[in-house]
Amino acid sequence: MAIAKNTICLWYEKDAEAAARFYAETFPDSRMGAVHRAPSDYPSGKAGDVLTVDFTVFGIPCLGLNGGPIFKHSEAFSFQISTEDQEETDRYWNAIVGNGGQESACGWCKDRWGISWQITPRVLMEAMAAGGAEAKRAFEAMMEMKKIDVAAIEAARRG
Repeated sequence: MAIAKNTICLWYEKDAEAAARFYAETFPDSRMGAVHRAPSDYPSGKAGDVLTVDFTVFGIPCLGLNGGPIFKHSEAFSFQISTEDQEETDRYWNAIVGNGGQESACGWCKDRWGISWQITPRVLMEAMAAGGAEAKRAFEAMMEMKKIDVAAIEAARRG
């Protein structure tokens, strides 16, 4: 098995394996890899406990570390998922929020482990890239949303 040169390490209190399994089941080009157990006792666990889990989210290699309750996730790190339409936006949003996660604003939500996700339709990114009045209208529409409403963004783009 090849080891990735750059891997995102995500700290979990104790549920890295459950998180990796959820991501693999939810997102395309995602999988759960090896589960590594602690060879001896450590501050947040004992020998034989799941210590790390290799997984991939949308092709991005990750390592889940069960490090205990010392560190918590914040919005300073998020996965941004670009979606093609409302159906895809709804599918990912509903999977995350419906599995014990929580809604936030402007297309952001958190999964049940506290990882932040930006579920962002391409139409919104295209509107922002267009700049000017179109970007302003789309941005102002987005500011009123939790989950992004593609039709509302498209309408805002048109003015």
